[in-house]
Amino acid sequence: MQTQSLWEHTLTFFPRFLATLRERVAPDATVAVVGASDGKFVLPLAAAGYRVVAIERDAVALHGGEVHLPGDNHAHATGLIDRLKLEELHDRVRVVEEDFLQGEPLKVPCDAVWTSCSWHYSANHHRPLAEFVDRMQRLVGPGGLFGAEFMIPVDKRHHLVEHYTSPERLRHHFIGNWDVLLTLRTNEFTERAHIGQLKDHTHRMGLFLATRTSMLPHRYGKKDS
Repeated sequence: MQTQSLWEHTLTFFPRFLATLRERVAPDATVAVVGASDGKFVLPLAAAGYRVVAIERDAVALHGGEVHLPGDNHAHATGLIDRLKLEELHDRVRVVEEDFLQGEPLKVPCDAVWTSCSWHYSANHHRPLAEFVDRMQRLVGPGGLFGAEFMIPVDKRHHLVEHYTSPERLRHHFIGNWDVLLTLRTNEFTERAHIGQLKDHTHRMGLFLATRTSMLPHRYGKKDS
């Protein structure tokens, strides 16, 4: 579905995640979206019949407000909460307005979790990438699906930041009670300017899909109860 998100036309592996979700979990399963933004992924999941936990800390993304667009343009953007009401999907979505990396890990049992290019944002660099991955893993029950798309290093400064990662490096976090289902990567490509990146820019992107086979103690904190 077209969500009219400000991120609508940025490249994504989300259709592959959605297809795997349909194969592996119940039609009314609960899916967490970490970094829900203004609903590019939340709305299609809710429209497809899933219950969604939308985790986002940015007030403008959630409630709407003025945004800076390419060409030095400004516009008022509709936030996720109003967008859900307009599409009559608000009763299928629980919005969690908080920093995913602050405080105790969320205890929200889900059948799947998804995040899109959230790791590399500098605002998330105050915690190790391993902790971000672990907190996402905690949300997924046995048989559930973990999905993430992410930026792979392109230039020298990216290689110095662990949050620009690769499928090979991510595999180290999925040993024991996880089965890796699929990894993909793109070649370098140029993406047109968009909100948050006001000039054309070069990317490489990866996809990582895994399924949990059982519950084991986590590296950060105590065993699930």
